[in-house]
Amino acid sequence: MRILTIVTAALAGSLLLAGCTQRQDPDQVRRETAHATSVMKENVKAVAEGVREGLKSDKTVDLNSASRNELLDLPGITREQADRIVASRPFASSDELVSRRILSEAGYEQIKDRIRVGKPSPAIR
Repeated sequence: MRILTIVTAALAGSLLLAGCTQRQDPDQVRRETAHATSVMKENVKAVAEGVREGLKSDKTVDLNSASRNELLDLPGITREQADRIVASRPFASSDELVSRRILSEAGYEQIKDRIRVGKPSPAIR
């Protein structure tokens, strides 16, 4: 919400400056306003995407209890790999993803900081 307030204030400032400069053709003012609005929308989308990615990357996923969708949120994990992880439970350590040939070494390196292995639940399988 705070980002939206900042963006709105910046847009209002841009529009004010456009209106306070020398006399301009109304069509030119409309074009400049439309362009400024377009740029601001792109910036808001980029900020929102960055926030979304930041929120995803802060949490770790437990290989023994994560849902298929949580596993799919990990970078580079395919549906087939997520299904194989679920089917191969329980795991004693995360590097078993490589030793059991579920992921390549490169794939494991990509997610190793975002996964953990908790105590397996008897119901998980």
